[in-house]
Amino acid sequence: VQLQASGGGLVQAGGSLRLSCAASRRTFSSYAMGWFRQAPGKEREFVAAISQSGGRTYYADSVKGRFTISRDNAKNTVSLQMNSLKPEDTAVYYCAARDNDYSKYDYWGQGTLVTVSS
Repeated sequence: VQLQASGGGLVQAGGSLRLSCAASRRTFSSYAMGWFRQAPGKEREFVAAISQSGGRTYYADSVKGRFTISRDNAKNTVSLQMNSLKPEDTAVYYCAARDNDYSKYDYWGQGTLVTVSS
């Protein structure tokens, strides 16, 4: 599956952004999806994940209560609504796909840059 992330940009601290990831395959609903991010000089880290049906979601502690992951299987998209953004949320955000909640992520999008100014 090919993934295309979009929606990044520059936002002030406290603001909001919505990232989207479009998938190429009609079998999108068979993949569990996730968002990761990589800040300058740091390793890539997990942000959020969602099961194939959307019934289960998982979040990193650092974004819990501020970010919401969702998916629309009819449109082959997964989104990340980011509220109350902080400068430390600045990173390149990647969407990824895996076969189920427990396998490794095999498919990655190209990334979209989010910059949060203080």
